[in-house]
Amino acid sequence: MKFTLRALLPLTLIAGCSSSVASINPAKYDGMSCAELNSALGDTATDISRTAISRGKVANTSVPTWLLGGERVKTVVANRDTARIERLQQQQQAIIAARKSRCSSSQ
Repeated sequence: MKFTLRALLPLTLIAGCSSSVASINPAKYDGMSCAELNSALGDTATDISRTAISRGKVANTSVPTWLLGGERVKTVVANRDTARIERLQQQQQAIIAARKSRCSSSQ
């Protein structure tokens, strides 16, 4: 049983870290300047890439067959990363919409 807990610990730590994204509030982008919107867009794109890389690493992790529930944990972590990417993409779309309406050189 010790081996099970040791092998499961890294996956559960990843699961805990991948589930924190604030709710999307498009109104918060109304008070931002174009430079701030550009920066927020870049930060969001970076977060999407980082999360996608993490999801790929988790998906490619080889879970030993003797580790009960290991595949399920792997699937849950990958699904959380997918949900986080979707939320970040929604946030990115809100930033893009704010840029289009306020910044003339946002193409």
